[in-house]
Amino acid sequence: MKHLTFHLDFISPYAYLAFERLPQALEGLSYSVAYRPLLLGALLKHHGQLGPAEIPSKRSWTYRHALWLGHAHGIPIRMPASHPYNPLPHLRLALATTDDGDISRHVAERIFGDVWQSAGEAGDAARLAALAASLQLLRDPAGDEVKAQLRANVDEAVARGVFGVPAIEVDGRVFWGFDGLPMLRGFLQGDPWFDGPDWEGADQRPSLLRSNIR
Repeated sequence: MKHLTFHLDFISPYAYLAFERLPQALEGLSYSVAYRPLLLGALLKHHGQLGPAEIPSKRSWTYRHALWLGHAHGIPIRMPASHPYNPLPHLRLALATTDDGDISRHVAERIFGDVWQSAGEAGDAARLAALAASLQLLRDPAGDEVKAQLRANVDEAVARGVFGVPAIEVDGRVFWGFDGLPMLRGFLQGDPWFDGPDWEGADQRPSLLRSNIR
């Protein structure tokens, strides 16, 4: 049995789509999954990247693409009334349901559904209160312990080579994005390609850095 770590932020439509698709994508395989919330904004800041919604034309494409993927794959998805929004309350609420950095699939499903299936304001105080009431909390979502855990999840993700969400890590390899699910399945099925030169050697070549372009 392989153990997978699914790094997620509820703000990401692709994380939601990959979460919904994962059981079907890995049907028939033996695996376990740890669902690990992290703050995508902190991850992007570490790597010096803008979020998709910070680039107007990319924002438009991202939303259209996510809605198309839901349509094409039969995954119910409705854009939140406002996006991007502040995902910290959802992340802290999720981590308040556990005594470590991983949450159950049930908790992830409940929060993803509230954000990506209702078309409401994800950050509405009344909605967040109702969401909290529907979960079994073990810790204070606003407490220092939960905040520290969220920071630790980001730090650990960085150390493991995660640069965005959704990112699924297994055996020291990171598979990124909704469209990375078939590649993940190939690895778990033992495709010999992953032991060949294309995986290890793909990035072993000089890089023409932007600073060198005149």
